[in-house]
Amino acid sequence: MTAPPPPRPVLLTGASGNLGRVLARELAAAGWTLRLTDIAPFPDPLPPRATFLRADLNDGVALLRQAEGCGAILHFGGASMERPFEEVLGPNLRGLNHVYEAARRERARVVFASSNHAIGFHERPQAGEPKLALDCAFRPDGYYGLSKAYGELMGRLYWDKHGVENVNLRIGSCFPKPTDARMLATWLSYPDLVHLVVACVTAPRTGHAVIWACSNNPRSFWGEDHRERIGWTPQDSAEAYRAEVEGKLGDPIAERYQGGAYASMGYSRAAPAPRDPFALA
Repeated sequence: MTAPPPPRPVLLTGASGNLGRVLARELAAAGWTLRLTDIAPFPDPLPPRATFLRADLNDGVALLRQAEGCGAILHFGGASMERPFEEVLGPNLRGLNHVYEAARRERARVVFASSNHAIGFHERPQAGEPKLALDCAFRPDGYYGLSKAYGELMGRLYWDKHGVENVNLRIGSCFPKPTDARMLATWLSYPDLVHLVVACVTAPRTGHAVIWACSNNPRSFWGEDHRERIGWTPQDSAEAYRAEVEGKLGDPIAERYQGGAYASMGYSRAAPAPRDPFALA
């Protein structure tokens, strides 16, 4: 990371999660002043120039106080996988509104950890077919993905109505390395994630932007996005792990749709729907 630390503190929600811990460690090492928050205790030694507040995203007052004086909010908090609707409702919908209200008040930029599961019921492109366009329809593969589509739409609203800049990261599969064949398309390395977040915060201007957050994977399902606005180019590639994972496949529903196992989770149609000729439109 070569960019200087932001002049104002940065708030990171979901700091105790896997990705939050990576970001807290790496951004602190780069000299950033961080305010960390999560409903769970922070499991690591507190980095330098960082504070931690244990708080629920449903607590709008606590979030507003944490955001005072911040120039950016990295919103990685909330339910991080498929859950019943009632468990997603509070942190992922109401909590997101608290984040955007804090950003509006502080004139802060939001970096939102969206997900490929907001579009998970798009079919995987076959050979010769175009990759999924950035302006495709939302096709969530569960309540978690539905909450991410809602989050992106809230970012659109707050940009159009209040001028709150926001970058929506449609994260693929962010792990130390790929663990199955699907991740040859969706994998995002930890270093690429960190550089992506740094670019989101330090870019002079973003407006309302959406980025397919995956590494430089030739098998990626996804096409062009707004990364030129922030100057981000991923450096890693899942191809280095092809021999380890290319035979690790899911069930037929998971292999058909971009959301993988999330699409087949709780799937109750009597038979798969006919292949949609407009799925990539």
